Amino acid sequence: MSWDVDLFHAINGLAERSAFWDGAMLALARPESLVIPALCVFGYWLWMDKREALVGAGALAGLVLFGDLIGAQVKHLVGRARPCWLLEGIHQLAGCGGTFSFPSNHALNTAAAAAFAHVLYPSTGWITWPLVAVVGFSRVYVGAHFVGDVVGGWLIGAVLGIGAAVLLVR
Repeated sequence: MSWDVDLFHAINGLAERSAFWDGAMLALARPESLVIPALCVFGYWLWMDKREALVGAGALAGLVLFGDLIGAQVKHLVGRARPCWLLEGIHQLAGCGGTFSFPSNHALNTAAAAAFAHVLYPSTGWITWPLVAVVGFSRVYVGAHFVGDVVGGWLIGAVLGIGAAVLLVR
């Protein structure tokens, strides 16, 4: 997969050139970075419709947990090595990770949440999908994943998110 390695080097090669961007990309790698935006969204959702917010937030939490489980199972089935295990001279801003690389669970979970929100509230797409793209980009930037790992995570996450939203609506 030469294209995947070439894209990895192009994106990861941007790392360690700017303390600001390195910090921003590392912040996106930490799940707690999404807590404040998530609480703001939940607060607004609660204000608009308490019952819908509680049911939807519970379904979304279950979706993320299920996404993590699916991602972990796929990682073990595919067994793709992380870039830091295979490549020399990469910019490793985050830890190498203790499990396999495909799919990126960060990409999977953000895409699942975005797809879930987009099906239920189509107008949210203008904010959720760019966030998904930036989080996915950050996974390659910090040296944690290949581009294919991120794209695979997006696809799996989108399918899970759409499925969960459709089931919730029914």
